[in-house]
Amino acid sequence: MADSQEITEAVCIHTRKIYDSCRDKDCVEDLRLYPTAGSQPYIESAFSVRPCSATLLYADVDVDEISFNRGHYTVDVTYFYEVTGTTFPGENTVRGLCVFNKRVMLFGSEGSARVFSSDGSFTGSASQPVAVVECVDPIVLNMKLVDACPTGIVGDMRDVPQSILNHFGEDLLLNDGVRLVLCTLGQFSIIRLERDSQLVVPVYDYCMPDKECPPNSEDDPCTMFSRINFPVEEFFPPDSIDTAEDYRSAIQNLNTQ
Repeated sequence: MADSQEITEAVCIHTRKIYDSCRDKDCVEDLRLYPTAGSQPYIESAFSVRPCSATLLYADVDVDEISFNRGHYTVDVTYFYEVTGTTFPGENTVRGLCVFNKRVMLFGSEGSARVFSSDGSFTGSASQPVAVVECVDPIVLNMKLVDACPTGIVGDMRDVPQSILNHFGEDLLLNDGVRLVLCTLGQFSIIRLERDSQLVVPVYDYCMPDKECPPNSEDDPCTMFSRINFPVEEFFPPDSIDTAEDYRSAIQNLNTQ
């Protein structure tokens, strides 16, 4: 951090100010898997399903004002996941869609201004804040097979965006089959509410890039290989292993089980 004596001036900038935020570590149990048409026959004949991976395809975010709590808003997030597993016996890959709904309440202040730009367009209203959701791909903690009837789970036709349906390349079975797959996912997320604001910030200097633009690379493969550092850690095992698992190591361990 530069000393206060190095501040050259104070300038007013237009940016988004964060009014409230939260972070969550959700363990979501028994999410219904909507399998692809090609996966359902493997599910019907399997004894069990081993979890492989999950990918966050899309998060739909909606903000609503809370009438009884001034300046507060609910943020509803709908996560759409592609989840894959392997059946036993047969080692067949099954995949499908899981949907997780989450709601949080955050402070977003108040505003009533309408924003117009010089090109004549209406760029938005300040009556509601903007919700921003940051998240990573979930960890697949468990997958299990259940019979459809005893569980009491009924099929429901969700309003799935067409782009999500197109991603799978084949039809998804959104109605009940004889057997269902239920998934348990671990999801890390950060949710915040922001508003456009004008802030005064100190200026130290102009932000001149200190990195040169790399030229178009036409190096031969051996030249490119020469830039890679020698992987010493691959040849000499560590004297001890840290048992504390971070996000990346947890995913790697689950995917190799």
